[in-house]
Amino acid sequence: MEQAFFLLFAIVAIASGLMVVVARNPIHSALALVVCFVQVAAIFLLLRAPVLAVVQIFVYVGAVIILFLFVIMMLDVRKETKTPFLKRWRAIAVTIVTLLCVEMFALLLMGGQWRPPSYALQAGEMGSVRELSTTLFTEFLFPFEVASVVLLVALVGAIILTRREVR
Repeated sequence: MEQAFFLLFAIVAIASGLMVVVARNPIHSALALVVCFVQVAAIFLLLRAPVLAVVQIFVYVGAVIILFLFVIMMLDVRKETKTPFLKRWRAIAVTIVTLLCVEMFALLLMGGQWRPPSYALQAGEMGSVRELSTTLFTEFLFPFEVASVVLLVALVGAIILTRREVR
């Protein structure tokens, strides 16, 4: 039964992820992203990681999607859809997707030979919020701070992109 739920959540997550990219309307794309994030949170629950599921809902569905919707509302969507997509960016995007597909197939071909790094946490080690926070703010403090700076830069970038020129 658990495997059936996993397959259901995974299929819906993949389908909604494709809708994020394929949807012409940015609002529909953002809503498909919400569905994808909720499915990932459900998968975390199936993996017995309720803390990650709650963080997924609060941070991604709660905060990031609100930021996306704010930016979408600030942009002139009609004007942006008429702007042509540069061909050189298509080539870069196709190159990145190709590299990611090659990496995925390489991991699949390795079968069960790949092992996570020694510092990776095993399932069940993070049972409580206290253990998670202690590990996060002691062993993983630098990556946590780097993620904070990246999110701050993304927020400032979103504000700059949505700012109207004053004449």
